[in-house]
Amino acid sequence: MNVHYFQHVPFEGLGHIETWLKENHHHISPTKFFETDFLLPDISKIDALIVMGGPMGVYDETQFPWLKQEKAFIKSCIQSGKNVLGICLGAQLIADCLGAKVVSAKNKEIGWFPVFPTEECKQIAWFYELFKHNPVVFHWHGDQFEIPQDSTLNLLYSGANINQAFYYNQHIIGLQFHLEVTIGSLMQMTENGKDEFLYNLPYVQSENELLNNNSHIAQCNRLMDTILSNWINAIKSTL
Repeated sequence: MNVHYFQHVPFEGLGHIETWLKENHHHISPTKFFETDFLLPDISKIDALIVMGGPMGVYDETQFPWLKQEKAFIKSCIQSGKNVLGICLGAQLIADCLGAKVVSAKNKEIGWFPVFPTEECKQIAWFYELFKHNPVVFHWHGDQFEIPQDSTLNLLYSGANINQAFYYNQHIIGLQFHLEVTIGSLMQMTENGKDEFLYNLPYVQSENELLNNNSHIAQCNRLMDTILSNWINAIKSTL
């Protein structure tokens, strides 16, 4: 498969997703919006789009004018039936393109916290199996998406915030958290987000807590593998 990805800042790349895509012999191409000469691909030449995270907000178009181009491309992918997967900001951008609002989360959420499946999640058997034991995953967000309408399922919630994952259809999935996290990306995000640790908030862990609880990374990556496998198989089923 030809898998394209959108990256918004240097320190939030594909992480473990790149490892899985390479191991499974998929072709990878990027658009890096933080580079002045970024290029959008020919939509007819890609099978799938992955939209990564970033510290900016969905509506920060004045500061980041490329957001308008990005949203237009995501909408075109959705309308063309491409597979689209969003991580954190990426999920918020997809939700916005599907007509849902993105709002300030009830709680800023940074650290290792469990997620829990909703009753709706049971409708997607493979996804429910992944999350039925309430795995601890890596969060870093201050905004959250509302759930898009039209046959969309709200799959997961956490103690801090109610909307953690949505399933629009087998081709479009949004995840508010970071299963792609690696030791390297964890260190980069922590280094570039030091201001976040200045405030004593109930769902913001300390820098030491983030780094010292990296034993959860392996489980996160296994969850990411299964999600990617099912998501890619949805492409194959339409070819």
